[in-house]
Amino acid sequence: MPVHEALIREISESTLEENTLAFWKLGQMGYALRMGPYTVYLDAYLTAHPSRLFPSPLTPEEVVNADLVFGSHDHSDHIDRPAWKTIAKASPQALFAVPKALVDRLSDLGIDHNRFWPLSDSVSRRCGTLTVTGIPCAHEMLDTDENGNHLYSGIILSNGRMRVCHLGDTCIYPGLLERLKLFAPYDVLFLPINGRDGERLRRGCIGNMTFQEAVDLAGMVRPGLVVPGHYEMFRGNTEDVTKFTDYLDAKYPDVRCWVGESGDRMIVSRNE
Repeated sequence: MPVHEALIREISESTLEENTLAFWKLGQMGYALRMGPYTVYLDAYLTAHPSRLFPSPLTPEEVVNADLVFGSHDHSDHIDRPAWKTIAKASPQALFAVPKALVDRLSDLGIDHNRFWPLSDSVSRRCGTLTVTGIPCAHEMLDTDENGNHLYSGIILSNGRMRVCHLGDTCIYPGLLERLKLFAPYDVLFLPINGRDGERLRRGCIGNMTFQEAVDLAGMVRPGLVVPGHYEMFRGNTEDVTKFTDYLDAKYPDVRCWVGESGDRMIVSRNE
């Protein structure tokens, strides 16, 4: 699998048909996505750290092709603050999509305020030919700031032909399925599967849906492809991804799933 300069070159040089997209796994909930002429980085955690169980296939300096960078919430493995400072310089054209509640909190990164795109519940805006929509997430809780703006957000991206949804970190909450169905169908749905429990919560490790909950959500949403994530980066906060794939196969055998290694590419086409 390509890494570093070879990976950036593969991403940048990918030429896709109108009904095709490609994404590359970066680890944790991180992915690089190519839709038409646009390159989007989703929760990309690139900074080297001794607690990582495997290195990033990219360094922040190598990300010279970003058009949109999405950070679902202000945890270092989702909004990688040191990496974002570097990416903002390496990709001066890049915009940064974050929950509306975080825009002012991220002012210390030195990124021009106008480059931030605030995400709000079911509100859409255009980035060229991409439509970008926010969807609230419940990272254990459906937390908001004093103005009612959600602290955790997923993102829905559509170019009129293909549509993907990345849910960042979330548990199931009342209204999530209904919100997702408003914008369906999805060609790709990215979900966390690492779960949650009292031991992790007591040590400050905020959790997500279990692999069983993720399987059922995929079964109800029926995406063209479901991609499990957030299961392999940190010791003490992992899950066996084969539990997800096995349960999905047993319960919803018609829902396709993809599990790759860091740096792997997947190409998805919609047959119309």
